[in-house]
Amino acid sequence: MRYFLDTEFNGFGGELMSIALVPEFGDNEFYAVLPLPDTIEPWVERHVVPYLHMVPQGLDLRLDAVSAAHEIAAYLGTDPDPEIVADWPDDIALFCKLLMVGPGEIPDVGSLRFEFLRNPGFSTARNSKVPHNALHDARAFRDFVIDGERP
Repeated sequence: MRYFLDTEFNGFGGELMSIALVPEFGDNEFYAVLPLPDTIEPWVERHVVPYLHMVPQGLDLRLDAVSAAHEIAAYLGTDPDPEIVADWPDDIALFCKLLMVGPGEIPDVGSLRFEFLRNPGFSTARNSKVPHNALHDARAFRDFVIDGERP
């Protein structure tokens, strides 16, 4: 199954702050907020931080990076062929970096496939119910892709 990925991070090249995976089918979503960096970029402070916890109750996991990596492995663990789909290269890079929990160590995650879908003209910020919230942005991205696949 495809899982639509979105992340929020502390400015260009910055630390991961939140991560969301939204499945193609069903409503079993994953969302986690990681500890915030000591110094936050001003734009991120204004446009991301206030919205980090605007998700349905029960989905607001606050985890350290290692715990988040293990939770993602458990979340994807029942899918024999998960495909992670993203519309921004750093989303994939930050996802993969999160899975590296120590030197030569990753959580018990199976094989993963990745797809980068470039969508000129599409903006998650303009289509998301809560812009710059990874969960809502991933939902908007999923809806955009699936709507575009319908005849």
